[in-house]
Amino acid sequence: MKQPPAAVAPLSWDLLGAFLAVMRAGSLSGASRSLGVAQPTVRRQIETLEEVLGAVLFTRSQTGLMPTETAVATLPYAESMAAVAEALVRSASAPADAEQGTVRVTCSELVAVAVLPVMLASLCRAHPQLQIELSPSDANEDLLRRDADVAVRMAQPTQGALVAKHIGAVKLGFFATDAYLADRGVPRSGADLRGHALLGRDRNTSFFPALAAAGIPLKPKDFAFRTDKDAAYLAALRAGVGIGVCHVPLAAGPPRLQRVLPKVSFELPVWVVTHENLRASRRVSLVFEHLVDSLGKYVRSA
Repeated sequence: MKQPPAAVAPLSWDLLGAFLAVMRAGSLSGASRSLGVAQPTVRRQIETLEEVLGAVLFTRSQTGLMPTETAVATLPYAESMAAVAEALVRSASAPADAEQGTVRVTCSELVAVAVLPVMLASLCRAHPQLQIELSPSDANEDLLRRDADVAVRMAQPTQGALVAKHIGAVKLGFFATDAYLADRGVPRSGADLRGHALLGRDRNTSFFPALAAAGIPLKPKDFAFRTDKDAAYLAALRAGVGIGVCHVPLAAGPPRLQRVLPKVSFELPVWVVTHENLRASRRVSLVFEHLVDSLGKYVRSA
């Protein structure tokens, strides 16, 4: 007699959590470290999920595990479930009217490294029972999906159901260290920049139109140092690698940077955003209003 098929385990969060960890780490070993479980456990969870879905999720390669088309299609659903679960934990961290609990803030890598820490330090001193999760990301996290509670954005949000406060625009300009300028001289025009070591982007070319509009039509080959990581870019600028674009308030240091070509200026709009349903949360409101005030002072300090 033909045996009935073995019962397949229901789709549980443990299975999707293991899948998400493997997608992020690219290997079973990396996923097991991030989850704090044994590698065979992660392997069994992936195999069970494949049985539940009736599809292969990963194939082996020399560099690790390669996701299949099914895995790529499954990823947004797993990320959405993870975001909702994390939002639930934050929501339950304290009563809505309490000045305590967890608030997740997302912003660009540069703002997270060089701008927000001082602002968040004063917030935490004033409200020691607040817990801040800071998520540096140059990709806009989805506030509708509750990836974060509060976001600092450099572009106007277009999604509905969001509360967005326009802070103003932070000014940007060309800067370099005193040591670099003493060694290489001070450029007097945009054309002079071609004779200098310039800091630029690697694969991100979004800033080139702004340079061209300012009469400085540079190309990737014109830059002696290229990176798409804002923290590395700022570190290289402060180390004296060359001339680069920087927020005017950040150039005040330490260490202090000297502005060159002061007539060449750019602006970057700043918004603080949250979900309309979170404005009733006292802890979210505290963070939102504090960032509105602190970032307002930051952009006006230029």
